[in-house]
Amino acid sequence: MYDWVVMWEWVEIGVRWLHVITAIAWIGSSFYFIALDLGLHRDRGLASGADGEEWQVHGGGFYHIQKYLVAPASMPDHLVWFKWESYSTWLTGFAMLVLVYYLGSDLYLIDPAVMALTAPQAIAISMASLAFGWIVYNSLCRAFVNADQTLLMVALFGVLVAMAWGYTQVFSGRAALLHLGAFTATIMSANVFFIIMPNQRIVVADLKAGRKPDPKYGKIAKQRSTHNNYLTLPVVFLMLSNHYPLVFATQYNWVIASLIFLMGVTIRHWFNTKHARKGNPHWTWFVTAVLFLLIAWLSTAPQRHMAEDTALRGPALTYASATGFDHVVSIVQGRCSMCHAAQPVWEGIPWAPKGVVLETPTQIAAEARRIYLQAGLSHAMPPANLTYMEPAERQAIVDWFQRAGQGTDS
Repeated sequence: MYDWVVMWEWVEIGVRWLHVITAIAWIGSSFYFIALDLGLHRDRGLASGADGEEWQVHGGGFYHIQKYLVAPASMPDHLVWFKWESYSTWLTGFAMLVLVYYLGSDLYLIDPAVMALTAPQAIAISMASLAFGWIVYNSLCRAFVNADQTLLMVALFGVLVAMAWGYTQVFSGRAALLHLGAFTATIMSANVFFIIMPNQRIVVADLKAGRKPDPKYGKIAKQRSTHNNYLTLPVVFLMLSNHYPLVFATQYNWVIASLIFLMGVTIRHWFNTKHARKGNPHWTWFVTAVLFLLIAWLSTAPQRHMAEDTALRGPALTYASATGFDHVVSIVQGRCSMCHAAQPVWEGIPWAPKGVVLETPTQIAAEARRIYLQAGLSHAMPPANLTYMEPAERQAIVDWFQRAGQGTDS
């Protein structure tokens, strides 16, 4: 029978899978429509009054697509709205934030060496920062709606850099970069929910009532859609960053995160220019490569501490008190700590994988759940069993963890 840890792991797997599925749907439709809009032929004087058209072939069929700046003369009976891809991505992403970082705040969200926070304090800061991001972003967009959009993008980049630095002064490095991604994703999804969809509803309502829609609503929606287009790739990177200590656990992690946004701009600029048939800006390849090399160089700067040996608290105290803990400590130190150390001794591993350090009893107790899942129930660790962990040792880990979970030392 599965215990609660295994069940909880499957809950996380299910939600994470759903998040990936919905994100693929949202990003795919977003990229498609941006490419479609940029690639429309607008020089054909269409009798329908459409702004442009495009012929495409896919899946053995041909598609004739036309775009109207406002709408056709008469509204079709069936109109497809693209919104749930965005909403579902944000909702499942927030669910992951709750499951991993809020419910596991002592392990993943809070770093006492950065800022001594209680779990409620850290969670409150997290949620408030997401709301703050939308308020600041939306205020800037309203102020710059008729101004130079490049100036607006520079202002927004300044906000993102400030938040990158700010998050690293409050949360663990892993949580800081993840939150920067959530901060940006919240802006993107809020653009759809609060701006793009309401504006489209106003246009549709005007048409149905026989009124001529104000083109400003389309202009505003296009502004927000363009921002989403340029922010997508950095968000994907930041959401994956928690797997790579060279990104989140280095001294300049906030600078790395800031440069990732610039890389997102250069990559998308190349695609957007190509789709608009305005040339092939090879310079973007060079700039992107330079930024990537700069990020790689910054990642070799001295690493920030990764799980210092602080006082035991919360669940870690329970695991450290359970019968068999001393034996588990000797097993982990003998089979795992050559890689999972502040200074690994295993050849080819310069930093502890995923920032997990397992040198002291306190560190081992804090990582009890991971040790149980990856070295007890499964054979994921050590990789290929390179340190020859015995079946009896894996069973000792399982027995210890389950005793702690049952609250018994017998």
